[in-house]
Amino acid sequence: MDIFYPIQFFADWITYSVFNITQKTLLASAVNFFFFDTIKILLLLCVIIFSVSIIRSFLPPEKIRNILSHEKKYVGNILASLLGIITPFCSCSAVPLFLGFVQAGVPLGTTFSFLVASPMINEVALVMLLGMFGWKIALIYIVSGLFIAIFSGMVIEKMEVRNLVEEFALNGNNKNLNLPELIWKQRINYAKTYTLDIIEKVWLYIVIGVGLGAFIHGYVPADFLAHYAGGDKWYAVPLAVLIGIPLYSNAAGVIPLVSALTEKGVAIGTALAFMMAVTALSLPEFMILKKVMKIKLILIFASVVGAGIIFTGYLFNWILK
Repeated sequence: MDIFYPIQFFADWITYSVFNITQKTLLASAVNFFFFDTIKILLLLCVIIFSVSIIRSFLPPEKIRNILSHEKKYVGNILASLLGIITPFCSCSAVPLFLGFVQAGVPLGTTFSFLVASPMINEVALVMLLGMFGWKIALIYIVSGLFIAIFSGMVIEKMEVRNLVEEFALNGNNKNLNLPELIWKQRINYAKTYTLDIIEKVWLYIVIGVGLGAFIHGYVPADFLAHYAGGDKWYAVPLAVLIGIPLYSNAAGVIPLVSALTEKGVAIGTALAFMMAVTALSLPEFMILKKVMKIKLILIFASVVGAGIIFTGYLFNWILK
């Protein structure tokens, strides 16, 4: 039996029995989509965030910084990108940790790998992609996101742009903190508190995002978006990236839109390129980064990551056509 059957049963019940909406209508399709996806995403999110929080409790900031300052070339980029999966899911919330890594003496390319991976690949994106598209899409997305993060950090490290970082960011405190070891009860309490805190912060994004997705799912004609952003349009992917950069959201807010857009005929690579641009490249993030680095470095960062996202979008469209 489908593990989501109870949720679908509830969505059907509240749509057709409680609200008494006629089946096979545009309104019924939109309302059913809204309740099913909202409940499914919130439940999956609670389970995954709680599990990731337990893992995170074993990785205090100083330990993370020591791991990332690896002697072997490029190992730090890989470790930083993997670390991004279990760290904050908003580009702006990742910036303070990015600054902390720079101040702790972590190589600049490694910190950029983290900055890219943290908002792009995380428990929220994983859960929502898994629930909406299945494990194959989620796996390809994680692999491509890791590639972008690792490659971007390596390129930036090669360019030797340390002189473009503000002086105060480079002159940080390298002292290690002696943090007490947590017992399991403390880890569980931490995970519980963190999970509730995250859900409290993102539930509105999820409701709004799924609501917009439900509207597109139910009311937007199938050929409308496919006509302007179809997979056969060579400019669809870069256009999606350019449109996504001025926007700001986290995965919870934008992935439901991705699901609805793909159902309406937009190619999966184009839709995911849009999501990557929104989550990994955003104007609020750039404004925060402006405090710790020069505009030239921000432009380099955006160009390198943007090129990786465009490549990934085309790759998705080619693999999944």
